[in-house]
Amino acid sequence: MAFVKLYRKKLEENYRFLDTIFKSRDINWGVVSKMLCGNIIYLKEIIALGVKEIHDSRISNLKKIKDLDPEIQTVYIKPPAQRSIESIVRYADVSFNTEIYTIKLLSKEAKKQNKVHKIIIMIEMGDLREGVMGDELVEFYGDVLSLPNIEIRGIGTNLNCLSGVMPTQDKLIQLSLYKQLIEAKFNIQIPWVSGGTSVAVPLILKNARPMAVNHFRIGEALFFGKDLFTGETMDGMHNDVFKLYTEIIEITEKPNTPTGELGENVAGNTFSMQQIEDFSSTSLRAILDIGLLDMQPQYLSPEDDDITIIDASSDMLVIDITYSKKNYKIGDLVSFNLKYMGALYLLNSDYIGKNIG
Repeated sequence: MAFVKLYRKKLEENYRFLDTIFKSRDINWGVVSKMLCGNIIYLKEIIALGVKEIHDSRISNLKKIKDLDPEIQTVYIKPPAQRSIESIVRYADVSFNTEIYTIKLLSKEAKKQNKVHKIIIMIEMGDLREGVMGDELVEFYGDVLSLPNIEIRGIGTNLNCLSGVMPTQDKLIQLSLYKQLIEAKFNIQIPWVSGGTSVAVPLILKNARPMAVNHFRIGEALFFGKDLFTGETMDGMHNDVFKLYTEIIEITEKPNTPTGELGENVAGNTFSMQQIEDFSSTSLRAILDIGLLDMQPQYLSPEDDDITIIDASSDMLVIDITYSKKNYKIGDLVSFNLKYMGALYLLNSDYIGKNIG
């Protein structure tokens, strides 16, 4: 059985690195746990770090977090669906919102549950995912202020997740100006200005963040140490908190060219003869016990640099080990480093083991 291993010490070191950065700059932050897909083993590791705030986009995952530690502040990080209102009020202390109609439903349900539900009003700032348009924000904010059992915890924005718009200093200054506008208009103080996700960490390290932006939601930087501006690993962080281990189930030297009439494979792809330079050539191929049901090959990177991924079917991954310096045998494990989306696929699969290292 293929398995993912979380390396506890590397996770802890990444967390301490980020926590030191944020605390030294008076920034509040929460861990985005959605990549863990509600896995109890890994959620316990996050909680053991001393995390006080966890964000997720699945209410079932927030329920698990509350079951593990009711004192953790849970944040639902997408606009609530109408049919989930009761559960969101029950298991999420805070939710991100963009629709008056939805907030009214939250208000009604919070009153029913005898709770005060906190919200972040998300503002559209160019990435074209969720968010209230800027010219409608003041009126929107005023309408929400009058609702019972609702506390506006702050304002926020999401960047980079859909259209790839980066959280530049100018974007965060614009978000700060929205805070000033609302505070002046309504004579209130806004506790949180949530400036985005892991993609904003390089700005924080460069001290290019406006001081008013005082809250961030961090997932990818914690688990992969990645600078999303450069694609490189940030100095002082680990990029291999998670690794995938797969078992070899066949090793055979085979032709590089398939024989027979060609059609689409299970993934809808057609083999191209243009891929082959020498039609008489062969390669030493190994088959691994993992497939498209559990992962996408483009998000995996073999630790052995001399291995090449050929392709995958629903339950098997084929690799070329011809030039590897290792003498692989049936039953050996082949390890892979992961990209964020690669880990997300794997952790969402019930067919992949989850271990701690």
